[in-house]
Amino acid sequence: MRKVYASAGAALDGLLFDGMTVMSGGFGLCGIPENLILALRDSGVTGLTVISNNAGVDDFGLGLLLATRQIRKMVSSYVGENETFERQYLAGELELEFNPQGTLAERIRAGGAGIPGFYTRTGVGTLIAEGKEHKEFEGETYVLERGLSADLAMVKAWKGDDAGNLVYRKTARNFNPMMATAGNATVAEVEELVPVGALDPDYIHTPGIFVQRMIVGARYEKRIEKRTLRGG
Repeated sequence: MRKVYASAGAALDGLLFDGMTVMSGGFGLCGIPENLILALRDSGVTGLTVISNNAGVDDFGLGLLLATRQIRKMVSSYVGENETFERQYLAGELELEFNPQGTLAERIRAGGAGIPGFYTRTGVGTLIAEGKEHKEFEGETYVLERGLSADLAMVKAWKGDDAGNLVYRKTARNFNPMMATAGNATVAEVEELVPVGALDPDYIHTPGIFVQRMIVGARYEKRIEKRTLRGG
């Protein structure tokens, strides 16, 4: 079955429903599935729980879904660049499940590996650990964290082939690879589509068995979240 679809909207068709859980890859504004986020917004689906390292910015990335109030809950690590997020959260209009960044990454990896939970020292004695099971190992206290999975994982890769094999580039490897394994359905967008066999097997980060649908992104802004310049 051919995995490549003509557009982001077509690739998401039949996968979306109100109240679903969506994983969205990327780190800051790097390696985010820009085209799939736009298609998700345009679909009008609501009540979303979104698992993502961050919440984009006000007018880009996941910030677009916050602006249309399609997101009910965020499961995130860092959300400090989005004023829309801040307003909705402080007004009680948006739920938030905070995670230490490494814990979030491991929860997603565990979900993709079929591991229901794991113990970590990170967060012990803080608000993060309240209400969670604690256990002692070799004199140290650990907190139980649950693995994460989603109805849909949206990821962004640099290159992909017709079989769904994906290669990410640099910072885009932070969350995209583990999210690709943790979705009931995974849709990938790529910058470049190459024939099967063109990718060196030793450099494939996500095997095609994890990817159900793909698109070639129509365009990419690749915004810089915070531009830092050095004076001459």
